[in-house]
Amino acid sequence: MFVLLIALVLVLFGLGFLNPLWWVAAAVLLFGATRFGRDRGGGWIRGDGSDLEGYRDYEQRRDRQDRWDRRYSRQNRARWRREDRRDHEGPG
Repeated sequence: MFVLLIALVLVLFGLGFLNPLWWVAAAVLLFGATRFGRDRGGGWIRGDGSDLEGYRDYEQRRDRQDRWDRRYSRQNRARWRREDRRDHEGPG
């Protein structure tokens, strides 16, 4: 996708020698790619690392949830099995 975008910008830039309006189109395309390129407005050329920061937050939250799930399931596994056995045995 990125290679196609660069090729399109180069073609538009080349056509700009015939009509300067194509240079404007190439500039708008480059601006759009750097400003609104990916989800949440993070383009390919942004150097602030905001996309990585958002992913790191997600990854840390996911890891914390996984640790919590593992810990909770280990601590209560025997109790859950007892309750399941009681539920399946019925009143009797």
